[in-house]
Amino acid sequence: METTTKIRPRALVRACGGPRYAVALAVDALGTGLLRPFLLLYGVMVLRLSAPATGIAMTAGIVVGLVCMPAVGRWLDRGARSTVVAASMLVRALGVALLLATPAGHVWPFATAALVLGVGNQAWPAAHAALVATVAHGRERDTALAAGRALRNAGLGVGALLATACLAGGATALRAMAVATGIAYLTAAALARSVHLRASPSTGRAEDGAGAGPVPRMRALLAANVVYVFCLNVPEIALPLVLVTQLHASPVWSAAVFVANTVLVVTLQVPVTVLMSRFPRRTVLAAAGVLLTASYLGFLAATSLGPGRAVPAVAVVSVVCTLGEIVYAGSATALVTALAPAHALGRALARFELSTGFGLAVSPAVITALAPHGPGALWGGLAGATLLSACAVAAEKDGAGKDAAEEDRGACLSRR
Repeated sequence: METTTKIRPRALVRACGGPRYAVALAVDALGTGLLRPFLLLYGVMVLRLSAPATGIAMTAGIVVGLVCMPAVGRWLDRGARSTVVAASMLVRALGVALLLATPAGHVWPFATAALVLGVGNQAWPAAHAALVATVAHGRERDTALAAGRALRNAGLGVGALLATACLAGGATALRAMAVATGIAYLTAAALARSVHLRASPSTGRAEDGAGAGPVPRMRALLAANVVYVFCLNVPEIALPLVLVTQLHASPVWSAAVFVANTVLVVTLQVPVTVLMSRFPRRTVLAAAGVLLTASYLGFLAATSLGPGRAVPAVAVVSVVCTLGEIVYAGSATALVTALAPAHALGRALARFELSTGFGLAVSPAVITALAPHGPGALWGGLAGATLLSACAVAAEKDGAGKDAAEEDRGACLSRR
């Protein structure tokens, strides 16, 4: 099968929701990058809370935030699109306001702010994917989702760099970053709401012609996704833990790996997604699991090398892991949007984001629990679980025919 999608910048912007929505994504990501990586420091430095209490409050906010997903899915299935995206941004603006209003030494107001931020953070991905799925079709939609992820990672990276530069200002600078984040969320919400996009609840996506049918169960896909998303925390948690505490490397190596990961995602997410468009989405997602498994085994081999060679080898293998992450991110959400009947797109995406959020919530605890038992437990365990997940994705049959049929429709549309 020939590649069905080419990179056309103007068409890509339209497929992402239009210029105003693209600006909204960039502003929202910039604001998130200013605060989210340093929310723990805000609790410790500004509010003078203990690190364990701050961490527990943040984790609880993420987990409890998942409870909102069924309601978000039903709202999307009633046709709402840009309204839900704007609402997720406004909820985060409210969370920032609560954070700024929290008195020093009070953990419960901070926990409430973290919960509200968690609700907005959990609701946004499903709302964004539903909006893009309404505007774009076939393989153009896959590319638009990939472009949105690349743009968001770029905004997060720039925001994090600006915040890092401001950290020398201490508590005052952290408060200023929180204010800037709130303003960014309000601005992004206004831009997203101005798009005024809705979908017909009965048809959702006119091109699909799949208005009937139950919500797909996707059991193997959802279970596998919980394991797949561990790869998103490898550059942020697993590799710094291994490099600094086990290989006794300079923290500069961890920072370099994280920067390389961000740059690769920003530059390669769209081209790799376009390249993979010649294959069925389910096959690509299974291949992503195999690639991630290979990278985990590569980390296992790299950590067994002698002093002076292990650290550079880990850095090199991290590139393979990032490629696996890119292939996974470019196919997973796209597969869900292809499998879901139009009237149940919101609920299908909500279920998928529930599995993603759960995996992101438990992965730090699992990684930090396995790491003290040695590289074999950490990387061997991740490799085995990911390979099993890839096999489960490849073997699952529910909706596979629909995925193939939509790929044919997407190919026809792209040739018009």
